[in-house]
Amino acid sequence: MTSYAVFLRGVNVGGINIKMADLQKALKQCSFKNVKTLLASGNVVLTSDLDPASLKKQFEACLREAFGYDAWVVVLTCQRVADLVQACPYPADDKSTHSYVTLSSDPAMLDDMVTAAVTLEGGETDGNGVQRLGPEALAWLAPAGGTLESPVSKVSAKARYKSTTTTRNLRTLIKVRDAAKALSEV
Repeated sequence: MTSYAVFLRGVNVGGINIKMADLQKALKQCSFKNVKTLLASGNVVLTSDLDPASLKKQFEACLREAFGYDAWVVVLTCQRVADLVQACPYPADDKSTHSYVTLSSDPAMLDDMVTAAVTLEGGETDGNGVQRLGPEALAWLAPAGGTLESPVSKVSAKARYKSTTTTRNLRTLIKVRDAAKALSEV
């Protein structure tokens, strides 16, 4: 059994409201093991014998059937989540900025997002606000109170990224990492 973290896109925003208790129940009925939901933004840790691609496919099908919406998720091993948290060069808590990580099931989409964000900024980034953590993750900073106005946030909101990306703040990833670690110790 492998421990996984699954990040749902667009849950409890835009009219897709799912109670985490209902999500947990549906996932258990779909034969996922050791299911634990975290926060109300669609973060799940669980164990499975499936490989990541098969888990993604089954998880999305389960959500579509149980909740009737076009569901998309990003699946990472719990070890990979820990690696990404460790690799993030930005602080989890800072009064002037917020640290985010955009996760993707399609690395080419992250490449495209960076290019679009740089274009939106009118040139090159200064190197301190956006950093690729790996093929599936992009870390970025936003000024406190200005997250929605940041270039990466504006770009990631476009419909073309909906099926392959989702964003979490670094504090959330740390909570997912810690819950996943506890799961792997069971």
